[in-house]
Amino acid sequence: MPSRPTRAEIDLGALTRNYQTLRAAAPGVDVLAVVKADAYGHGAVPVSRALEAAGVRFLGVALVEEGLVLREAGLQSDILVLGGAYEGGWEAMLEQRMVPVVFRPEHLTALEAAARARGTRARAHLKVDTGMGRLGVLPADVPAFLEAARGCQRVELEGLCSHFANADLADAGLTAQQIARFRTALGQMRAAGFDPRWRHLSNSAGLLALPEARDGVEMNLARPGLALYGLSPAPWLRPPRVLEPVLGWKTAVVHLKSVPAGTPISYGSTWTAPRPSRIATLPVGYADGWSRLLSNRGAVLVRGRRAPIVGRVCMDLCMVDVTDVPGVEVGDEVVLLGRQGAEVQDAHQLAALEGTIAYDVLCAIGARVPRVVVRS
Repeated sequence: MPSRPTRAEIDLGALTRNYQTLRAAAPGVDVLAVVKADAYGHGAVPVSRALEAAGVRFLGVALVEEGLVLREAGLQSDILVLGGAYEGGWEAMLEQRMVPVVFRPEHLTALEAAARARGTRARAHLKVDTGMGRLGVLPADVPAFLEAARGCQRVELEGLCSHFANADLADAGLTAQQIARFRTALGQMRAAGFDPRWRHLSNSAGLLALPEARDGVEMNLARPGLALYGLSPAPWLRPPRVLEPVLGWKTAVVHLKSVPAGTPISYGSTWTAPRPSRIATLPVGYADGWSRLLSNRGAVLVRGRRAPIVGRVCMDLCMVDVTDVPGVEVGDEVVLLGRQGAEVQDAHQLAALEGTIAYDVLCAIGARVPRVVVRS
């Protein structure tokens, strides 16, 4: 058992309710739950098990290796490998019943060869670059790609997908272009004799804000990520019910000291006590993902009150000023992310202080922070 009180509590009850909320936001559309990057830092295996039990049909990962972890843990849902494959990944995907995203002609030939060697057929989803500029077949190259696919008798293009670049922004110009380009690509597929069963463009923002991008007819699958974990991708995006943060990051006070005015705290003496102060030391630091950018800027929750971080965040420890929080004692629970009393601190708030995004905050929580499963 870990002796350090720092931990991330993963509320699988909240996760399941978020999934149900997102299903309600898009009736008639299936959900592909994005669990890449260790389920955005939440723990891919317990998260995937809970989602599979709740009825999720698809799990989305970025890497073949991430899919293998899920299969080794006994997950049975379809796994879509959103990043395709690198050297040697095609055989592993076929063996473990994973479905790759394809977007280069050599993907088709490698997948065809792997399927022939195993005496089986392979499924794949064609990715079109409708405006993200990252991965995917360019719109002008779709006809040539489909012609190449017609020659691959063992590869079934069962899906068509793309990815929104700006769906979480109020400016909808590019988003409308992407939807139009996706529809064009779908028409080209059908004209070439392909009838993809799964058509998907929506991420969390698209699912919440763009009914035309998950209409259940042209687009019948959505890929929520951040929203599953209880955070809206933008403040103006509102689901039919409130999303519940799934991850609560906690630690405890391990040392207390009273210092006179003028006492410097931590490396570089970047903070000096302006008055007689009560300083608490917490066993969490940047090696855990508690960013050094929070030095002298961030805060934690102690006894239902905010306590500012003082001095530089260290690799394993940080200090907070609890002078204005009555009664703090060694052993008191401290909330880094989550709710304590009437106070709440979420990943969006930390991201604003760090100059980044909530995804980064969650994914940065290190492997040495144990994930403890709870159910509300």
